[in-house]
Amino acid sequence: MNGIISADRNITPVLGIDVGGTKVLSAVIDAYGNILADHATATRASEGFESTVASIVGCARGALEKSVMDPSGIVGVGLAVAGLIDSKQGIVRTSPNLPGWKDAPLGRRVAEALGKPVFMINDANAAAVGEQYFGAGRGSSHFVYVTVSTGIGGGLILDGKLYEGSEGFGGEIGHMVIDDKGPLCSCGNRGCWEMLASGKALEREARRSIEGGAVTTICSFCLPDPERSEGEGPPSHPFAYITAKAIHAAAKSGDPLTIELIDRTGYYLGVGLANIINIFNPELIVIGGGLSNMGDMLLRPAVEEAGRRAFRQSFDRVKFKIAGLGAASGVIGAAVHARQQMEHPQP
Repeated sequence: MNGIISADRNITPVLGIDVGGTKVLSAVIDAYGNILADHATATRASEGFESTVASIVGCARGALEKSVMDPSGIVGVGLAVAGLIDSKQGIVRTSPNLPGWKDAPLGRRVAEALGKPVFMINDANAAAVGEQYFGAGRGSSHFVYVTVSTGIGGGLILDGKLYEGSEGFGGEIGHMVIDDKGPLCSCGNRGCWEMLASGKALEREARRSIEGGAVTTICSFCLPDPERSEGEGPPSHPFAYITAKAIHAAAKSGDPLTIELIDRTGYYLGVGLANIINIFNPELIVIGGGLSNMGDMLLRPAVEEAGRRAFRQSFDRVKFKIAGLGAASGVIGAAVHARQQMEHPQP
């Protein structure tokens, strides 16, 4: 890190933390969205609340150490977490990435450990804010961020501001119902968008097809599960190593089944995008998450289906872009959120 950082909070770096189901990413970020140093570690969510707090705090300190910065050198912390986040109270009401958590005081615990104010935000909302200021959403006042990964999440930038709803739980677009007789979702509903158009939906359908006798080359592209220790024995399911990444690789090699599966996933993605277009009339939809790396193979059928279903006037207006910040959108957006809250405290 070069130069002297001013003590002015408008310039002094903020620490951003993005808590995922398997990984925590922390980064020291300046006022211009530059990552000065970052650090990643395992979330340890399966070990419970205390272990996860320890991982988050350790990851935060790791980023600070890499930046050669004392904790006193930052003015605050932005903490992005998936799920229903009570940002005013710093409480995780519930989270799909943190099983068993209910009304967990994560913000307070992290603030106590780091000695800095912590400002919590839903992870997809954080990514939307990151893209708004430093990514694909720059210059747009009306856009929807959609992350298509293991599940589907979203962030709404309406009239230039993040819309979170009356209790801060808005933007859960992955749980709009597309097919009320569809697969059971972890939220309790059937046929949620993320159960039909996400990475886990794609993997589920691949396994189902293979179990039904379909001929495919998927398994030749599967790698061992990185979370299984050597010598742990065979996977609990014969197709446990099938991932969206392996499915994509097989499709690129010309495998007919995987091409069909990705096309079908794109169809359902397009159904949901049409709903978003009709409800919000955005000028832009920014698509991020791991599945966005499939590019046109997934997004072409999605956009085509959205065009068939959305109001023509609204569809002709909207543009589609891939997220500009990639995997860093959440951690950068968390830092932006913290800086905003310090400069303009909410009552």
